[in-house]
Amino acid sequence: MAFDIEMIQARYSKMEAAIAAARKVVGRPLTLTEKILYSHLWDGNAKQAFERGKDYVDFAPDRVAMQDATAQMALLQFMQAGRKKVAVPSTVHCDHLITAKEESGVDLNFAVKENKEVYDFLSSVSNKYGIGFWKPGAGIIHQVVLENYAFPGGMMIGTDSHTVNAGGLGMVAIGVGGADACDVMAGLAWELKWPKAIGVKLTGNLNGWTSAKDIILKVAGILTVKGGTGAIVEYFGPGAEALSCTGKGTICNMGAEIGATTSTFAYDASMERYLRSTNRADVADLANQYREHLTADKEVYADPNKYFDQVIEIDLNTLEPYVNGPFTPDLATPISKMKEEAAKNGWPLKVEVGLIGSCTNSSYEDISRAASLAKQVAAKGLKTKAEFTITPGSELVRYTIERDGFIDTFNKIGAKVFSNACGPCIGMWSRVGAEKKEKNTIVHSFNRNFQARQDGNPNTFAFVASPELTTALAIAGDLGFNPLTDTLTNEKGEKVKLDPPTGEELPPKGFAVEDAGFVAPAADGSGVQVIVDPASTRLQLLAPFKAWEGTDLKGLKLLIKAKGKCTTDHISMAGPWLKFRGHLDNISNNLLIGATNLFNGKTNEVKNQLTGNYEPVPATQRAYKAQGIGSIVVGDENYGEGSSREHAAMEPRHLGVRAVLVKSFARIHETNLKKQGMLALTFANKDDYDKIQEDDIIDINGLTSFSEGKSLTLVLNHKDGSKDEISVNHTYNSQQIEWFKAGAALNLMRA
Repeated sequence: MAFDIEMIQARYSKMEAAIAAARKVVGRPLTLTEKILYSHLWDGNAKQAFERGKDYVDFAPDRVAMQDATAQMALLQFMQAGRKKVAVPSTVHCDHLITAKEESGVDLNFAVKENKEVYDFLSSVSNKYGIGFWKPGAGIIHQVVLENYAFPGGMMIGTDSHTVNAGGLGMVAIGVGGADACDVMAGLAWELKWPKAIGVKLTGNLNGWTSAKDIILKVAGILTVKGGTGAIVEYFGPGAEALSCTGKGTICNMGAEIGATTSTFAYDASMERYLRSTNRADVADLANQYREHLTADKEVYADPNKYFDQVIEIDLNTLEPYVNGPFTPDLATPISKMKEEAAKNGWPLKVEVGLIGSCTNSSYEDISRAASLAKQVAAKGLKTKAEFTITPGSELVRYTIERDGFIDTFNKIGAKVFSNACGPCIGMWSRVGAEKKEKNTIVHSFNRNFQARQDGNPNTFAFVASPELTTALAIAGDLGFNPLTDTLTNEKGEKVKLDPPTGEELPPKGFAVEDAGFVAPAADGSGVQVIVDPASTRLQLLAPFKAWEGTDLKGLKLLIKAKGKCTTDHISMAGPWLKFRGHLDNISNNLLIGATNLFNGKTNEVKNQLTGNYEPVPATQRAYKAQGIGSIVVGDENYGEGSSREHAAMEPRHLGVRAVLVKSFARIHETNLKKQGMLALTFANKDDYDKIQEDDIIDINGLTSFSEGKSLTLVLNHKDGSKDEISVNHTYNSQQIEWFKAGAALNLMRA
């Protein structure tokens, strides 16, 4: 029986009436996205139609998922909420704190010892409050969720931006910060601006070297890293139905890279096959009963331009494999053009490492197709030119691919199998030689390739491709190699060509596992003690943030004016910093150390207005805090792109930053700032970004009449005595303004 089957039954039993009410108030046929959203309204069946991109709406998600890095702060906040047990099914997954270095067994054993304090904390909090706990080594949160918890037509939030992966099983699954998760676990409504709708129609069939990954790589090239912001992407058409469930998951997973709120697919035969293969026949049977509610109304897909704000059509028959990068996941290049583009841009052609796996591409299908290429290395007399690594997505997948001989196949070409964890994808990769910062190229089947993300080396040119293409490029050791047309020279000097990859959607002998890694919580956790050592460097109980003082903010120092891309990786780096995710003060020492200061072109070097010297960002901000001086951060477009990590909002709040002013925000980061009592502001005129000077002292006026839809005024007091006044916008509604006034959303819950 599936987890939480009673909850799923209850959800399905409400759908027909909820959808009928929604169709009545909207007055037209509904998309799948609308059906799921309207059937999860906090106040029950719809009484009004909501406007896309405008109305804030309260929802009742079915479940919450948290990974170990973000779960620490989420649960530290939940402990302050005064609840005895979580209100909805919730889980914690230990996947982020395992460093990939040697191989799976060695790395896992080291991580268990190194992170014992954190794992003990997470397991005890989970045990106390009724949260399911997945042990280190069980797998990556999104793969484990797909295998165990995702269900068609459901709504889930998760403290990771790639929560969206569950859209592969027909969910509306959305990445959030820990404060949002805390609200839902405490039994409160979850707020979201009603999303816009993007439809992607897929026709034809994948063939040869193309895979589901190439679909989203192409979409990323079309929409860019911010083109999906504020929207849910709904895939449909005969090409969508022809994809495997895990292939759908890959597409939804990387929807985070276009800024989309989430992505989803209608329930179909591939989802049913996947549910049954993962021992959830009961969910499949239920979904079959409610099938008509788990897809859009027929009129929508027949004439999509009438129902979506934007429609993209992709013919899978003519789709070519893509390689995206470097340094951004939306720079899309078809493999046939890669050699030319690399030469034009000075990208190193020699591939040093190929890495497959991750939450994006670690399914049985992915691994089996990559293995079919690995088998050709010996069969065709070749030798793999690049290092090659595999990161299985879960113990279920790892055990099954070992049973079926794939790991042995990879071992024969010199591959290294890492733990069932995030590893290199999030910078938890102890790569030999990375500290030398040499210019080099790697290719991986992950989702993100921001500068220095994988190995800490800003000169590593990271490219994203399918597992199949990554494997081929690793075998060739050449970024410009096109396996569709090019040959390789084998050990005998013969010209040979790789055959297109082949594989199985699901294991013919079924999935198998000895210990999946799940630990159920105590039925009654009231007697469980959660202890945090006051002297710990890794865990720190939270103190409430101070409420707004009730006045306009005067005399703010400019902390940094960030230039160009400033992701949550730049604001709060991962990698070795993950160890401090449960200790707000210690992790605040990485505040904005990756952001580029526009005034000197350097990272982690800003002008301290108290001394006149250039100093590290965290040290400068701590100096302001010590003097009781607030500050402001200024940024560029799509500020806060990337991970959902709320530390990127909590760190500046903790250190005394009062406002973040940018040209535009990524959705999750803007919400996280609001939740923590920060001012998240945007330039009314983007050209005003140029008026911000290095020594500015800034006033924010209009807060005493802070209200929905009303702009604020900033006064820029320049060093030469001159002033500029600029108008700034915000998206706060009345409830969010109360968060600001209280000092944080959690302060209101606690009250």
